[in-house]
Formats: sequence, C-alpha cells, structure tokens
Amino acid sequence: MNTTVVDAATAEHQAHLLQRLVTDHTKALLAYAEKLLNDRHTAEDVVQETFIRAWPNAERLYSTQGSVRGWLLTVTRNLVVDRMRSAASRHETVGAEDLDAFQPDHADGILTTVEAVTLLRRLSHEHREVLLHTYLCGRTVKETARILGIPAGTVKSRQHYALSSLRSKAAAVPRNGALTA
Repeated sequence: MNTTVVDAATAEHQAHLLQRLVTDHTKALLAYAEKLLNDRHTAEDVVQETFIRAWPNAERLYSTQGSVRGWLLTVTRNLVVDRMRSAASRHETVGAEDLDAFQPDHADGILTTVEAVTLLRRLSHEHREVLLHTYLCGRTVKETARILGIPAGTVKSRQHYALSSLRSKAAAVPRNGALTA
C-alpha cells in the first residue's frame, strides 16, 4: 500500500478522533475552565489548548482503559494553573478582574456633562434656581423656600416641572450627543 494513502487514512482517523473529543468533552471542559478562571474568553482559550495537546494523543486516549475526560480535565487544570502563575509573575490578573477588555474613557463623562449643562440652560431661571438649591447644594425644600422667599409648595412644584422638562428633553438627545430642536 502506498505510504501517502496510509498517511491520509491515519490523518483522517486522527481528525475523526479529535472531532469525537471535541464533541464529547467541550461542554464539560469549558464549564470547568470557566469556573476556575471566572472568565469565559480565557476559558475558551484554555479548552482550545487542551484539544491541541490532546490531538497527538487521541489514539492512545481512546485505546487505553483510563478516563479520557479525566485526562482532559487534568490538562485543562494544568493549563489554568500555568496561566495564573504566568500572570502572577507579571503582576497581572487572569479572569473577570482583567480590565484590558474595557478601559473607561473620560470622553463619555465630558459628553454627559455638556449634555446636562445644555439641558439645564433650556430651563427657565426659576426652575434652574430650584434645582441648584435642592440638588447641587443639597438643601431641603424648606431651606430652599426660605432662601428664595417663596412657599415650599412652589419649590416642590418648580422642582417637579423642572425634572419633568429635563426628562422629556433628555429623551430627545440622540446617542451622538446632538440635541434636537
């Protein structure tokens, strides 16, 4: 028999065994790795590495009496430990605490502030004044009424209408931050 045909048959058999490993064990390995790492994406990487290590041994794994899943779980655990040790030596974290995926941007805060100032400027002087005292200065309705020289009921009313106006105007602000008329 031609060695090319034998090699092709062996490669096809190994591919079938690898597919069987993946089909039979991915779910369990992924759950185990994710539980250890507390990070889905890193767990997926570890499981892929586990299968890469299992591929050359697939024939032996299925031909022996030992547990295939036990071997795979051991490899997965060892890979997780290796990642944690490697990260620790670099003073990094592995898992959900890893902040490389999302770094907050101060631009969002600036945009929110600009939008808030723009919305506040659209309020009447009286409504803006009541919100200034009650929200920004933290005064009570009675204190605000005394300072402004108006009844407490008027303070409550102005506060209510000012907040209502802000809510309706804020709903008109598109995601890009531009105000509509």
